[in-house]
Amino acid sequence: MRQSGILMHITSLPSPGGIGDLGAEAYAFADFLRQSGMKVWQVLPVGPTGYGESPYQSSSAFAGNPLLISPARLREEGLLSFEDSELYVPENPERAAYGPAMENRMMLLRRAYRQSREKLAEEISDFSAANPWAKEYALFSALKDHFGGGMWSKWPAHGIRNHWLLSRWYYGHRLKEEADFRLFCQVFFRRQWLALKKYCNDRGISLLGDMPIYVAEDSAETWAHPRVFQMDRRRLPTRVAGVPPDYFSEDGQLWGNPLYNWDYLRKTGFAWWLDRMRAMSELFDIVRVDHFIGFANYYSIPYGAPNARQGEWINAPGGELFAELKRQLPGLRIVAEDLGEVTDRVLNLMAETGFPGMRVMCYGFDGGEDNPHFPANYTEHMVLYTGTHDNDTVRGWAEKADPKALRFAEETLGFSGPAEAPRAFIQAALKSPAETVILPMQDVLGLDGSARMNLPGTTKDNWRWRMKPGAAGPETAAWLSALNLMYGRS
Repeated sequence: MRQSGILMHITSLPSPGGIGDLGAEAYAFADFLRQSGMKVWQVLPVGPTGYGESPYQSSSAFAGNPLLISPARLREEGLLSFEDSELYVPENPERAAYGPAMENRMMLLRRAYRQSREKLAEEISDFSAANPWAKEYALFSALKDHFGGGMWSKWPAHGIRNHWLLSRWYYGHRLKEEADFRLFCQVFFRRQWLALKKYCNDRGISLLGDMPIYVAEDSAETWAHPRVFQMDRRRLPTRVAGVPPDYFSEDGQLWGNPLYNWDYLRKTGFAWWLDRMRAMSELFDIVRVDHFIGFANYYSIPYGAPNARQGEWINAPGGELFAELKRQLPGLRIVAEDLGEVTDRVLNLMAETGFPGMRVMCYGFDGGEDNPHFPANYTEHMVLYTGTHDNDTVRGWAEKADPKALRFAEETLGFSGPAEAPRAFIQAALKSPAETVILPMQDVLGLDGSARMNLPGTTKDNWRWRMKPGAAGPETAAWLSALNLMYGRS
């Protein structure tokens, strides 16, 4: 089925309070998608953000970000009372204000907890019983707050740092109030997320979620399940993730995420991965697996190395894992982010799983016509993007592109100058044979590089773009709808 969708993270919605949330603006955007003839809404990872507010460095592989909870929706449900004047008002509504927004949101959520915990006691108990990770994450979050926010591997109390049962019992009682509040937030998040998902599904829109392959070193999973990862007896990683040196970086990229202990995972029937993918399938209709090539072979770097030069490629049992996932979760729909070092093992795994891979149009005009991202090389079984969260916007790309690459794009797609590039790219993408096309909202709006979501390898000012109120208007919806009808995607 030919379909199209838009990449728009929740934090980029123009909600009140300094950051996008799961309130009225999310439902309005779903209506915009329907009016546009779009069938997919793609979001970035929805877990608690980590260093630099990156959703790809989360403190949990399972939890939802409490920052995305809408206070207005809680008020509508009679679970929270507040005045509109109590919401944080940002200086710049087009940039997400993570710090002040989180402080304001947590103040309101704590009030909601006090006002509604008795009313929701049964729901909280049922949620906790059905999701074993939730109590674990709640205690982890309470402990981080108790120990001043430091990494769990540096917590001063030896027993709780090592996840000892007696220590967990002691701190579980000592920090019960805070842990219960954190659990309460997860119930709120899940409630609101599933309500939005139903609203989208009822209108023929699928939610496509992004799942990072790795978890952060400072996460509930590495604390509670160290055997899942390559960690030593001190609970420090022995090897970490990254990518090798290339044309763009002479030192490579040192991500620092702990690598998986695949021998242990295999012995346990990949139970941890089954739990994780089951959780993803509850939140999303389709899961995009970030850095999919790491399931075929991964780049392994010694822990503590200053850069990624010292790494080596190691084979991973992706075939076994995905065979088990298909047996246990037969309805799971996956998109494989197969960008990067595509070896024969990666190609074989792609063929074995049958998952659609990705192409990015902005990559298609460097080099010749044999570039796999060049429009003439697109096939049906793929997900085509004009750009991703890691790219400049199409207009930003055109403004900074090598003159030869820009000229090649202009001649291929029939446009003149950066201002015309976004619509030309979008039309070419929707016209292509690719079964699914995803358009970043910034490209739909024709925005320049100032609207870029992330610049890989940097931590300053990323993940902050927000859409102007009213930008997703009827004229834009009508234009997209006409294109979707013209190219058989509506």
